[in-house]
Amino acid sequence: MSKIASSNKAKAVFFTLLAGGLWGTSFPIIKIGLNTIDPFAFVFWRFLVSLLTLFVIMLVLGKVKLEFSNKKLIVFLGIANGAGYLLQYAGMPYTTAAKAALFINLSAMWVAILSPKLLGEKMSPQKIVGVLFGLVGIVFVSTNLDFAALTQGQLVADAALVISGITWAIFMIYNKHALTIAEDSTSATFQVMTWVLFFTLLSIMPFTVLSGPGFFSVSGWEWGAIIWTGIVCWVIPYYFWLEGLKHLSASTSTILLLSEIVVAFIGSVAILKEPITVFSTIGAFFIVIAISLVSVKNQKLRLGKTE
Repeated sequence: MSKIASSNKAKAVFFTLLAGGLWGTSFPIIKIGLNTIDPFAFVFWRFLVSLLTLFVIMLVLGKVKLEFSNKKLIVFLGIANGAGYLLQYAGMPYTTAAKAALFINLSAMWVAILSPKLLGEKMSPQKIVGVLFGLVGIVFVSTNLDFAALTQGQLVADAALVISGITWAIFMIYNKHALTIAEDSTSATFQVMTWVLFFTLLSIMPFTVLSGPGFFSVSGWEWGAIIWTGIVCWVIPYYFWLEGLKHLSASTSTILLLSEIVVAFIGSVAILKEPITVFSTIGAFFIVIAISLVSVKNQKLRLGKTE
């Protein structure tokens, strides 16, 4: 391997780890924000900030275009992305940030399950083992092996987060077609993602009627949470992930993005003082192993992330 190639790969690894770390900070910040901000108002303002930021970037690059290709695909990706975030924000007030990070990152496992059906890929024994590890991990983390929890409302919130991970798996599978543009130029990728984000915002907008009169009552620090999650936890990490993916395989990228779970767990314990039990820790390890197993040798699919 040449020095240039080695340098590019090292930089790509750093960018990918940084992207995962920034995405990981979103979970405790969202959890804190949801204490005072309505979930539907929070997610709307967050993505309005993201969209305006991307639009400014496109203006600076001189690449703003009203015409775009693959219109049906872009609209579908926007709706899928919006659905995933609506489920996340609806579920997070009733469960922990650490659980949310784990359940949402199970999207890699759902990709392994859905790929044979949607992409015609083979379900290898390794992926089957990974899926089983993931399912066991869900049981450990969501119930703490206290099955009385199955009758509690928190289980509904956990289910919403698991479904959001499945929704993003579908987004990832179809997103690979849109992300092929990334091989042409970064500005072209920003063009696609700007339109995906536009339709994400449109799909979220109808649900803002559920916010009530507090929709416009956002304080200064709440705007800080919105801006942080909109820019630092969406626009910036997506760019870093994209730069890293230019020199890494999808499988390597997915495994490196496990830094998202690590940062989310550290933030949840250090900032939110969320309890960590033996069974939830075991479940977390099962989920990390599951993501690693289903990611290895998964070279055909370039995964896109949007925490």
